[in-house]
Amino acid sequence: MSALRLGINTLFYLPGEVGGSETYLRETLRALTQRSEAPQLVLFTNAENHDLLQREFPSAECIPTGIAATNRFRRIWSEQTALPRLIRRAQPDVLWSPGYTAPALTGVPQVVSILDMQYKRFPQDVTWLAARTMDVLYPMAARRSTAIVTISEFAKTEIIRFLRVPADKITVTLLGASAEYGAASGLPPEMVRGAPYLLCVAHTYPHKNVAMLVRAFTRLAAKIPHRLVLVGKARLGEPEVAEALRQAPADRVVRLAEVSAADLASLYQCADWLVFPSLYEGFGLPVLEAMRAGTPVLTTREAAIPEVGGDAVVYADGRNEEAWAKTMRTVLTWPREMRLRLTVAAKQRAAGFTWKASAEQLWAVLTRAARKG
Repeated sequence: MSALRLGINTLFYLPGEVGGSETYLRETLRALTQRSEAPQLVLFTNAENHDLLQREFPSAECIPTGIAATNRFRRIWSEQTALPRLIRRAQPDVLWSPGYTAPALTGVPQVVSILDMQYKRFPQDVTWLAARTMDVLYPMAARRSTAIVTISEFAKTEIIRFLRVPADKITVTLLGASAEYGAASGLPPEMVRGAPYLLCVAHTYPHKNVAMLVRAFTRLAAKIPHRLVLVGKARLGEPEVAEALRQAPADRVVRLAEVSAADLASLYQCADWLVFPSLYEGFGLPVLEAMRAGTPVLTTREAAIPEVGGDAVVYADGRNEEAWAKTMRTVLTWPREMRLRLTVAAKQRAAGFTWKASAEQLWAVLTRAARKG
């Protein structure tokens, strides 16, 4: 029996710019290629990711579309016009679109991944035009696809609510944490060596709540030896973050827009705590990655985060700066035994989330869709 030809729409993937969606795509592709019955990957690439994907997945058939993902609206238009022609020519058995939107009129069965409905809950995260575009494209992708995949039970309820999709059309495939997070060198990257630090991994979207974190840290700075290390790029919430940083002690906050995968693993492993006050997550990869690294986590009970953290993290109210600061101060004074118990529980829980299991669940959806086609 010949291998299933799995078409993958990667037009959304702009390297270094799409956050957890990039991790989701690349880790899932790695896991799929490691299956004993691996599919023949047919990657429809854009101008920015073609060379990277061709190097990383040399056995894949990479079909360049030439579409520039940096121009969002041209990319969206081309996804509905140029891409379907290439798909019909390549004739995959099934098409997977991992990035929320999918082409119409492809002539093949389709599965789309919709990871959250963030823009509905936090419209300030996106421009008005982007929101109106999503209002058209998300429902269209949901209707035209044979199946929908999402990454938490919370995200599933959001899709049902906002896209009015029947529950039996949606499959939840929980994500994984890369093994490298538990196998880092144990030495912090050079840029953060010295005093202990608290780590936050988040772009500055409003829902990530980074400004509140900076203000809470400023309240405590004189009472603790820690620095605050912020890993992430500037986004629409940057003005509020910049204002909070102006009030913070400049020598106690380290900002890193980009770090390598190896440095990120070391940052997780060497942090005293991950502090992650996000108000909305379709999953919450930084929480899982820190748990995998054996770093205790302070986070919120918002959205899908409790599905990931369970009883192996500490929760605080991310909507209350004073309460967050108080909890942060409390956990920093914990005795070593309490911290160790949490770390052990976190590692045990994180071990249950693997990219292999996630990819197998996705594979089952893809093969069912291919048979229906």
